[in-house]
Amino acid sequence: MARKTIVSSSSVMIQFSNVKKVYPGGNVALQGVNLEIGRGEFVFVLGHSGAGKSTFLKLILREEVATSGKVVVGGRDLSKIRRKDIPYLRRGLGVVFQDFRLIPSMNAFENVAFAMRVTNIPEKEIKKRVPYVLNLVGLAGKARSLPDELSGGEQQRVALARALVHSPPIIIADEPTGNIDPELSVEIMELLKAINMVGTTVVVVTHEHELAQRFSERIITIDHGNVVADDMQIGGEAF
Repeated sequence: MARKTIVSSSSVMIQFSNVKKVYPGGNVALQGVNLEIGRGEFVFVLGHSGAGKSTFLKLILREEVATSGKVVVGGRDLSKIRRKDIPYLRRGLGVVFQDFRLIPSMNAFENVAFAMRVTNIPEKEIKKRVPYVLNLVGLAGKARSLPDELSGGEQQRVALARALVHSPPIIIADEPTGNIDPELSVEIMELLKAINMVGTTVVVVTHEHELAQRFSERIITIDHGNVVADDMQIGGEAF
């Protein structure tokens, strides 16, 4: 049974209010989407290829703008945000991509440090923070390894460390287990759950139903641009 989540306005981290997105040519990607994701929630957004998941993600990151309706992230109405403020919005989001997006010529330490240097964080803080985050994701001994010297699971952990390094209030994971083995997928999800346990809002966008049912307390299902289910998982059953 679909449920409506009631979250106080002060604790809403992501809000879609009657959001519609139509691309040039008339392709309707999202139509009338309403949802709220609260502070500290762990949410899966499920859907097959073409269901609207990618558009959902792009709207949150302000890579796309809603045709109508309102998208609010971290208290910011993204229809009103100035172009020069978009980078600051994104710095408040930790994003983990399916293809890792690591810089091949940089080792694990430098890939994570780069995310801090582009925001002018002092080098002293970088040298303290990066080892801490690499240790957090289980890569303390891999700091000097280049991406091609790491396994797929280790590369994904570097990507996760990079997303975590600014201590963002929201982590967005786009198909984070798509390029790694099932066993490693479980490890990555357990890391995300641990991150969520300290209060970080985690949103995982994926097509993997079994993984979602195993790890999530809430599953939002998108199909043909509509939210067709919004379920709480309790003991492996939807309510």
